[in-house]
Amino acid sequence: MKYALITGGSRGIGKAIAISLASELNYNILLTYKNNTEAAENTQQEIERFKVKCDLLKFDVANAEETTEVLKKWEEKNPDAKIEVIVNNAGITADGLFMWNSTEDWNKVLQTTLNGFYNVTHYFIQQMLRNRYGRIINISSVSGVIGTAGQTNYSAAKAGLIGATKALAQEVAKRKVTVNAVAPGFISSDMTKDLDEKELKKQIPINRFGKPEEVADLVCFLASKKAAYITGEVININGGIPT
Repeated sequence: MKYALITGGSRGIGKAIAISLASELNYNILLTYKNNTEAAENTQQEIERFKVKCDLLKFDVANAEETTEVLKKWEEKNPDAKIEVIVNNAGITADGLFMWNSTEDWNKVLQTTLNGFYNVTHYFIQQMLRNRYGRIINISSVSGVIGTAGQTNYSAAKAGLIGATKALAQEVAKRKVTVNAVAPGFISSDMTKDLDEKELKKQIPINRFGKPEEVADLVCFLASKKAAYITGEVININGGIPT
């Protein structure tokens, strides 16, 4: 039974990606989330309308022990499951000028993005290599490509994810496992709801925020067999913001 795993998939971009992979590529979905059970269950119901399974796993991807424990239990309950796609989407912000960043704000942002990528991907990478097939898609950000003032921690985390993408892609390509990053700009979601959209649109040539579904369409393509010759790439989806 073929699965696509999406971390931080209960809302926003992660939710749109999960729905797209279920509806367009007919994947069963393994959806991870940290806190919002109600949102996760609502997403699960939407996904299962497409006649696929959607399993929910509640854990913190930044916690190595917890991640391994939860994923191992799921594997034991689903011995026939095969993870073909991993979308490392989980991420948080703790914005503020670097001079005021606390150690906690620095660590929690980097740990969720980078340790989360490591903990989840490392758990399944040998399975993908044995199966000689896989799609790993890391959700970076325009902040990781060009940097954003007030987001030094977030920019560092997302830029680190780009470096990991490019290195891992070279290691696993011969086993038909591709690794790519997607770098969204301003996308309408909970993470951007408090931003001054009217003012920020002036920076975007297309003159609007993107939709989660537009990011999901790109991820869905990268997860498909049509993208077999694309690996180690960072694809910007930001409405034309110069990078």
